[in-house]
Amino acid sequence: MQLENALLYDFELAGRRVRLWKRLGESYEHVLMKALGYALYVEEFPDLEIETKVGLRYKPDLVARRGADEYRGRGFLFWGECGQNSLRKTAWLLKHADVGRLVLFKMIANPAALVAELRAGVGARYLAGGRLQVVNFVPGIVELTAGRSVARVPQSWYTRTVV
Repeated sequence: MQLENALLYDFELAGRRVRLWKRLGESYEHVLMKALGYALYVEEFPDLEIETKVGLRYKPDLVARRGADEYRGRGFLFWGECGQNSLRKTAWLLKHADVGRLVLFKMIANPAALVAELRAGVGARYLAGGRLQVVNFVPGIVELTAGRSVARVPQSWYTRTVV
């Protein structure tokens, strides 16, 4: 990582101090989506990690791994992708990465168009059980979180759509 062009952001998320780097070429919105995704899901997945290599072709923005005592002892309970994400990558993760739940975090004007594209482009068997979800943050989310302290993410800050 090129630290001379990186910025470090301190967040207080769900009662935990979380420090996130904004790398060269990465937007603050991308960093914020990782932070908000963490705050949204850390209670459900206490071992949630941010930007951890997992030995696959893709590196998740957020991930909770299955423990050795859980189903098959491998794979991922949760995988979060923030910002731009190709249909090809999404389909690959659902087909090959043994992901229990894949959540795409967005800040877009028309999430319905994305959901329609995902439903058309990913096989129905890979969408069963609500495995794929889109969380879209409201316009103005940057201003709402300017203090970088988020005890919890209120429902009014996002919409969640099961694909």
